[in-house]
Amino acid sequence: MFTNPVINNILEKEGAYVNHADDLGGETCWGITEKVARKHGYVGEMKNLSKEEAYRILEDDYWRAPGFDKVHDLAPILALELCDTGTNIGTGISIRWLQRWLNAYNNQQKYYPDIIVDGIIGSKTLSSLENFLKKRQPHGENVLIRSLNCSQGHYYLELAEKRVQNESFIYGWMAHRVTMI
Repeated sequence: MFTNPVINNILEKEGAYVNHADDLGGETCWGITEKVARKHGYVGEMKNLSKEEAYRILEDDYWRAPGFDKVHDLAPILALELCDTGTNIGTGISIRWLQRWLNAYNNQQKYYPDIIVDGIIGSKTLSSLENFLKKRQPHGENVLIRSLNCSQGHYYLELAEKRVQNESFIYGWMAHRVTMI
């Protein structure tokens, strides 16, 4: 059942049940918030959410639905970064960062046309990614991951500055989420 190494990595990073008073998301288990679990029909106590159920939810909502499985075909490590970030702060955010960075790296549209920053991985985003990787090989994937991490770190800093309770989490976010995988 646990055949997707990306989802396995996220499950390992998230750990099991957490109910931190400063977390606006409330109870989570294996990185799944109560709201998301209920959307998937889970009715039990969050601390009893099975790893198998969490795996299914993560793979459905945070891997296939946003299209990170398609990114994986082009850039496996990038797909892991996008999925991990998407699990933590939302898939639309991580996709928009990817699209923004691809636009910034297209050399004034000489390498490929700008894409709409809409938070959706469609054929144009995938085509731009493929062109970027061809043009920027062999280091393009790593540079793109580093770029996404810059955006992610900035996002976390703003969260902590806007809400003091988020200082409870920022060190862990930076230590475990903003890394070269």
